[in-house]
Amino acid sequence: MKYSKATNYALHTMLFLVAATPNKPVGVQQLAERQNVSPTYLSKILTKLVKAGMIESASGANGGYRLKRNWEDISFLDIIHAIEGNASLFDCSLDHGPECPIQQVVLSAEEKMEEHLRNQTMSELAQKIKIVL
Repeated sequence: MKYSKATNYALHTMLFLVAATPNKPVGVQQLAERQNVSPTYLSKILTKLVKAGMIESASGANGGYRLKRNWEDISFLDIIHAIEGNASLFDCSLDHGPECPIQQVVLSAEEKMEEHLRNQTMSELAQKIKIVL
């Protein structure tokens, strides 16, 4: 499975926010520098995470992005859906109907993958690592 660079940046940004500073706002410049990515590009990704209700932006001298309430429950799948959307990865383009054996296999695999990603939260992963500010 391959996902976009935007999703990769979103996952790493969320892990940093969870592990290092769950309640303290972090500026987009600092977040971008950690991943060697353009702040403008990362801002677009952060906007999607804000719209999904995972983070919030705070303006002002001490502004930036911080996690919203219930951040402990944010899963990998939540972040992937915030960036990529909820569309299925697999779609049989031939007109076989729902009984297509190929479609059944790949949809079953997708369901198992989503279940695994749904069960992995950022807070569990953050407990395993140490982030240096």
